[in-house]
Amino acid sequence: MLWLRILSILLAYVKTKYFLKYRTRDQLEKYQMKRLAKHLRYVCKYSTFYQERLKNIPLTMTMDVLTTFPTIDKEIMMDHFDDLNTMGIGKEEAFHVALEAEESRDFEPMINDVTIGLSSGTSGNRGLFIVSEKERNAWAGTILAKLLPQSIRSREVIAFFLRANSNLYQSVSEGRIQFHFFDLLEEIKTHIQRLKQLNPTILVAPPSMMRMIAEYVDQGELVLQPKKIITVAEVLDPIDKNYIEKVFNQIIHQVYQCTEGFLAATCKYGTLHLNEDIVVIEKEWIDEKKKRFSPIITDFERKAQPIIRYRLNDILTIKEDPCLCGSPHQAIEQIEGRCDDIFYFNTNDGGSLPIFPDFVRRWIITSAPEVREYRVIQYQDSQLEIQMEPLTEHMKEQVENRIQSFLKEKNSVIPTLRFSKYQPNEKGRKLKRVERHGAF
Repeated sequence: MLWLRILSILLAYVKTKYFLKYRTRDQLEKYQMKRLAKHLRYVCKYSTFYQERLKNIPLTMTMDVLTTFPTIDKEIMMDHFDDLNTMGIGKEEAFHVALEAEESRDFEPMINDVTIGLSSGTSGNRGLFIVSEKERNAWAGTILAKLLPQSIRSREVIAFFLRANSNLYQSVSEGRIQFHFFDLLEEIKTHIQRLKQLNPTILVAPPSMMRMIAEYVDQGELVLQPKKIITVAEVLDPIDKNYIEKVFNQIIHQVYQCTEGFLAATCKYGTLHLNEDIVVIEKEWIDEKKKRFSPIITDFERKAQPIIRYRLNDILTIKEDPCLCGSPHQAIEQIEGRCDDIFYFNTNDGGSLPIFPDFVRRWIITSAPEVREYRVIQYQDSQLEIQMEPLTEHMKEQVENRIQSFLKEKNSVIPTLRFSKYQPNEKGRKLKRVERHGAF
C-alpha cells in the first residue's frame, strides 16, 4: 500500500537524519558490530550459501571475528546467485527480466516485488543485483536524509542521469519529491530541452554528463540554478570538478554507489564520508604509507542479496585532515579509480613500477592547464596514448617533458608516447580518463 511505503521511507529518513548520531569513533564501531551480529544470524538462517560458510556467529561481533569469514567478489556472487540470495530467485529468470528491461528501456517489471537490475560491467563482467521492497524504502529514506539540501518537507525536482532506470531510484519520488529519470542513451539536445522545462532543483549525473550540461550553461544556451549538484557513477576528475564548480558557482557533491551498495556521500563541506551507518568497510591496503586502500564491504542492511566481505576493485585515498563537519565516519580524499587501471612500467634494473591514476591525471593537468578534455591509455608497459582537447605542439611538448622527467626520477624505462585528438566517450559508457588495456 502507498501509505505504508511512504511511512517506511519517512521512518528511514528520520532515523538517518536525526537518530544516528555518534560523537566518537568507538560509539560508531559498537553500533556497527551490534547491527552486524543480528544481520549475520538472519543471513545464515535464510541463505544456503552462507549457512555453509558462516558458522557459530557470536552474540557479540568484533572486527577480528569478521575478518575470519571468507571474502567474495562478483564472480563468486554470480556463480552462487541462486543459493546466496534469500528470496528464492533464480539467476536465469533474473537475467531474463533484467535484459528485457535493458532492451525495452522499461525498468518497471519486477519479480514478486523484488527489483532486478544489471550492473554496468566496468569491472569486466556484468552482474545482477536484487533489492526487496523493504530495502528500496530504507534506501530511499537514507539517501534523502544524506543528500537533500533542505528537509524532506521542501519541494524538490530531481533530474537523475543514469544508464538505466530502476524501481530503486523511483522509490524516492514521493509527495513533494519529484524524480525525473534521464536516459544517458538519449541525445544531449533532448536532455537540454527537458532540463529547460523542468528547471530541476537537484541535478544528479555522471561527471562526463555534468560537464556537458555545464558547457551549455557556460555558453548561455541553458539557464539552470540548482540548489545542489551531485556526481555519480564515474570518478570525479579534478579538471571536471573545477570547471563544473566554476560554472555553477557551488560545491560539487558526490555519491559513491555501486551495485554492491550505497558506500559514501559528501557532507555539507563537500568531503566524501563512508556510509558506516549501513556498511562495515575493511581496508585492504594498496599503499598504507600513502593511505591508499581497496574496500572490502559488508552491508548490514542488504538481506535479499547479502553482501558480506565483498572485495571491490576500487582505489580510495584516506583524508588525513579532519573534516570540519566533525563526523566520525571515515573521510575520503578521493576515489582514484580501479586497481586494474594502475599503470605499470619496466624499470632499468629489471623491476616493475606501479603508477596510480592520480599521478597520471596530474601529469596532464599540471603540465597542460589549458586542456579541456583528456584521456590517457596504457596499451602495454612501453606505450601510452594521450588524447587531449585542444592539442597543440606546445602542450604535447609540456606533457612529454613532464612524463619523462617523472619516470626518469623513478628509474623507469621511458615509454613511447602517442598523442591524438580527444575522442568523446561512447554513449552510455562510463568515462575513464585513465585506463589500462591488456594483460600485465
